[in-house]
Amino acid sequence: MNQPSNPFLKFIQNNREELLTEWTDKMKALDDPKVSSVLSDQVYTNTCNEYMNILLLSFRGEDQEITSKISDFSQRIVQQGWSLRYISTSLSEFNKLLFSKMTVDESEENKMKLVWSFDKWISPINSEVLYQYASSWERTVSLQKIALQELSAPLIPVFENITVMPLVGTIDTERAKRIMENLLQGVVKHRAEVVLIDITGVPVVDTMVAHHIIQASEAVRLVGAKCLLVGIRPEIAQTIVNLGIDLSQIITKNSLQKGIESALEMTNRQIVSLEE
Repeated sequence: MNQPSNPFLKFIQNNREELLTEWTDKMKALDDPKVSSVLSDQVYTNTCNEYMNILLLSFRGEDQEITSKISDFSQRIVQQGWSLRYISTSLSEFNKLLFSKMTVDESEENKMKLVWSFDKWISPINSEVLYQYASSWERTVSLQKIALQELSAPLIPVFENITVMPLVGTIDTERAKRIMENLLQGVVKHRAEVVLIDITGVPVVDTMVAHHIIQASEAVRLVGAKCLLVGIRPEIAQTIVNLGIDLSQIITKNSLQKGIESALEMTNRQIVSLEE
């Protein structure tokens, strides 16, 4: 890049502290109070400083460092919980601030020239920041989704040969597939003879959910284990009856405690009280 043709480099270097202070104040004012009350002033200052460092690197022609610098910067602002809208608005506020300071007492012609300079020097950097932000956000969401999927259908051994799968929340086709996979893998891994599917935390059991549960129960039976459905609340039982769903092939209990007692009996064990 041709340094003398860049109108921003020297101005930002000479007025950096003033720009930093005013822009930091604007960012704090724009932010959600719930976020700004948690973040320290230093976080805003550091973010503004880092962005201006990126601009100056670009203006000096140090392009080989720009992409990695922007990627690191975008990842940090994602981790700070700032939305894409907030970042876009904050960058726009910096542009306005810089433009207003550079065009004091300037003619309309010079102002228009500076607008074109913004498009040439600063807009590409801002576009790359937003692009890298979106990419970083997608990666973060993808990793969180994988983590949630792993936790959405855990199979927990509670006694020898007895495992429990507690389900919480709605069950869609994708999650039902995960439940089936975890059930079958868990039965083999833990050598389970009895598996309890606990639906206490499932808000709605409709025809589709019941179908998935029946399929899971049948799959467990085919690998040599028995399946109990526990946690059937009265309203769920009424819904199942009204929908005409046939669960006659599945052993059902109204609570996890009752289910575990039945599972122990199936494995020739029982809970007894020890009298002193």
